[in-house]
Amino acid sequence: MKIAMRNIKVRDVVDGYHDGGESGVVGYAGKLNIRPAFQREFIYKEKQRNEVINTVRQNFPLNTMYWAVAGDGFELMDGQQRTVSICQYVSGDFSVVIDGSPRFFNNLTAEKQKQILDYELSIYVCEGTEGEKLDWFKIINIAGAKLTDQELRNAIYSGPWLADAKRWFSKTGAPAVQDGRDKLVIGSPIRQEVLETALDWCSGGKIESYMSVHQHGKDAQELWQYWQAVFDWVKRVFPNQSSARAKLMKGLPWGEFYNKHKDEKLNAAELEKRITALIDDEDVKSKKGIYEYLLTGNEKSLSLRAFDEKVKQKIYAKQKGVCPFCKKQFEIDGMEADHIIPWHQGGKTEPGNCQMLCKMDNRTKSGK
Repeated sequence: MKIAMRNIKVRDVVDGYHDGGESGVVGYAGKLNIRPAFQREFIYKEKQRNEVINTVRQNFPLNTMYWAVAGDGFELMDGQQRTVSICQYVSGDFSVVIDGSPRFFNNLTAEKQKQILDYELSIYVCEGTEGEKLDWFKIINIAGAKLTDQELRNAIYSGPWLADAKRWFSKTGAPAVQDGRDKLVIGSPIRQEVLETALDWCSGGKIESYMSVHQHGKDAQELWQYWQAVFDWVKRVFPNQSSARAKLMKGLPWGEFYNKHKDEKLNAAELEKRITALIDDEDVKSKKGIYEYLLTGNEKSLSLRAFDEKVKQKIYAKQKGVCPFCKKQFEIDGMEADHIIPWHQGGKTEPGNCQMLCKMDNRTKSGK
């Protein structure tokens, strides 16, 4: 790989700047692809963006940026946030406070405008194979926010499939988080977290394998249709998604539930009755575990309330340390509290429903 340092003036970088949204962002007379497929969306907050402009305005040095030769032009490998901040300011998209007053670029004196336009950006330009460029991209110390795992995957598996997938999953207000899905999904589209979730569910956790197979596909319709199918199923099975319920449903692994249970005959009305009862059950400590429990029957997901030490001591003394199953005597630390009538059969976590069993009998008791 060939790497060369170049000093390029702001006026040259902002020449021909155009943000076409999904169609891409370009600058440097149209020769610089500011947002290649592997790059994240613009994520700088106002303070970070303004500090870039203040740094340039005061002739302080910005961190080095990295471009890669791509055909007759270049791709921006590192420095997108700083580059876009500068281009947006010169284009008049925002103001910064100077001497106590907000100033757009066109509010500055000709001298101060020239100072910004003549500011030289330090840029390493690299030329090599796609593999070399992507390997370098992964190890560059990204200024500001570090790349997420999915952003790094995007660098490796960039192509037409990824470009289409980002259209559905990676834009602010992306279709993937519309129609109420945002109430159930955790993560930021622009940090690729929603795309990562979709890929994780669809691939059964084998994200890299899935992206490798589909890298050169013409579109991401399979993934998008899968995502819609998951939440259509959730809506059919658990139609009550009020704000209160959404708090319990948000962030659950709905794709995993869909993969395992989509073919089961589930009665939404009956499930709703059971959800209401479980929410009201004082023994259920983890209300978010209700949905997993209803689908899997795993009581551990509910974090059921346990008998406290005072009750255990009282029942142990009453039994004189004897396990009612094997009739042997144990120290209290060799025994465990157990529901006489199991919780799933209506038994409550109260003293009258407690017995102390030896650990062996408690863990092999029918129904455990």
